Amino acid sequence: MGVDLHRVSPMAVDSASLDLPRKPGVYLFKRADGRVQYVGKATNLRTRVRSYFAAKQEREKIPKLVAESDDVEYIVTQTPSEALILERQLIRKHKPRYNSMLMDDKSYPFIALTAHEHPRVMYTRHPPTDAQRWGPFPDAGAAKQVIRLLRSQFGIRDCPELLPKGCLAMHIGLCHGPCIDSEGYDEQIRAARSVLNGDAGVLIKALQVEMDAASVELDYETAAYKRDLIAVVNSTVSQQVIHSRFYQDCDAVGFAAVGDVAVVLILHTQDGVIQGQVSYPVIHRGDVVASVSLVLSEHYSNRRPPKTLLVPAPLTDSQGDWLDERRGTKVTVRNPQRGELAKLRGMADANAEIQASRQSTRRSGSLEQAAADEAVRVHGFDSLDHIVCFDMAQIQGKERVGAAVVFRNGRPSKKEYRTYRVKTEVQDDLAMMQEVVERWLKRQQEWPDLLLLDGGEIHLKHIMDMLAMHGLSDRFPVAALAKKEETLWRPRVDSVVLDRRSRVLVHARDEAHRFVNTYHRKRRSKSGLKSPLEEVDGLGAKKIQGLLRHFGGMKGVEHATEAELAAATGIGRALARRIHSHLHG
Repeated sequence: MGVDLHRVSPMAVDSASLDLPRKPGVYLFKRADGRVQYVGKATNLRTRVRSYFAAKQEREKIPKLVAESDDVEYIVTQTPSEALILERQLIRKHKPRYNSMLMDDKSYPFIALTAHEHPRVMYTRHPPTDAQRWGPFPDAGAAKQVIRLLRSQFGIRDCPELLPKGCLAMHIGLCHGPCIDSEGYDEQIRAARSVLNGDAGVLIKALQVEMDAASVELDYETAAYKRDLIAVVNSTVSQQVIHSRFYQDCDAVGFAAVGDVAVVLILHTQDGVIQGQVSYPVIHRGDVVASVSLVLSEHYSNRRPPKTLLVPAPLTDSQGDWLDERRGTKVTVRNPQRGELAKLRGMADANAEIQASRQSTRRSGSLEQAAADEAVRVHGFDSLDHIVCFDMAQIQGKERVGAAVVFRNGRPSKKEYRTYRVKTEVQDDLAMMQEVVERWLKRQQEWPDLLLLDGGEIHLKHIMDMLAMHGLSDRFPVAALAKKEETLWRPRVDSVVLDRRSRVLVHARDEAHRFVNTYHRKRRSKSGLKSPLEEVDGLGAKKIQGLLRHFGGMKGVEHATEAELAAATGIGRALARRIHSHLHG
């Protein structure tokens, strides 16, 4: 992209002092402190910027923007299409006060299959340039679910590199293991690609069989889970269009706003039949064209636009030219007022109204999600919608336990909490944590956005070494949060003392500490009341009750000989010997 940066005025903006070229480019209204107030694009910079100083303005924000700005900068580009791309980049970078913005200020994630001989599946916001990609997905949670299903149903690898001896994911059934035996992997890739291209019939049929089997076994909880997965697959498949046989004829764009929250919704159709929809939540600044243009630039940045696009308001010439370039042929952009196409456009608006209402309610009520998003911005994570945090507890080595707590969208997900009794004889905290995390790994079908450890730098190194041993060191971010000074340790990143902007991480660590200590107290209490007979191998609750009744209590059992014990109902000679030996050393 060829650009040329210029500063117009070193003082308060004065229309008489503006000297802009008649060329395409991007302009930035700025305050005296350098804060960018607004970013816009133009086919003719001089004409466009001077229009902001006209006496009559249709948009209320224009006079306020001009009054609050002390400077105008512009960047000349070679074409209006380049200006469109640059505008999107600068809005994402500066987050100007007067611009419409996507509510997720990062790019949306993709599902990608890499170009390796044995392709890898990825959930990423920055897919490799040579990868086959699907998306972007505004519903990131649904995209993660689909990757989880592709791994469990088809064994598609997600490891960064092939390991000569395989990895843990292969041994727990989440990977076909092409590093060991690649036979059949190509067929699995073709099946996964078919699902992502919109033909999810194979996967849905398999899930339906599992759902029906669970219903027959009266396992209604599992059946309901499989039903929900089918809905996730249908929902996610309907979101993606690239390399698909669907949606190539016509897309209808709907728009609705509730206050400063808006939704731009795109209905995909083929031959007049609605095939699916995608909705983008937007922070709306009152300009419908700006909000719609922002979403269209995002939505079609990695996919081919349709032949016909139905919009709620006319687009700029530069936006139309950019769509033509993306498609390779002319895109017909229409704002229909009557007929079947107008009905379709109206349906897109109606769906957008429902989504906008939900977004407004969700935004006002989700302080926890806001906290998670804030920590993402501070620390540069891709996401913190799924956090798993571990802590350990022991007193004098008698009760050694661990626990994992799970946070979803900034909130504790208590149904996913897990407790662990340390099974090995290790006594140090590091070895115990390694055992517990290893056991957790073997039961996972979904990697978290962050694995958080209650500990410091040495805990982090120990667990990272264990993950590397299993070929999992690059599958998900790992961090350790030490209580002293609330210091966060991460691999290849300088440690940092947390402030209130990272409260979701501190909350997760504190919740893990509370949960593991509660479990530890229960274990200690239970151990204090436990009968010594419970530790005898082969002696269950019913036999213990029979012994206590036969001998009139625990003292009678303790004073009994081996022969007397063997004579009790259900107690043989071998079990009597074990009981006597356990009680008398």
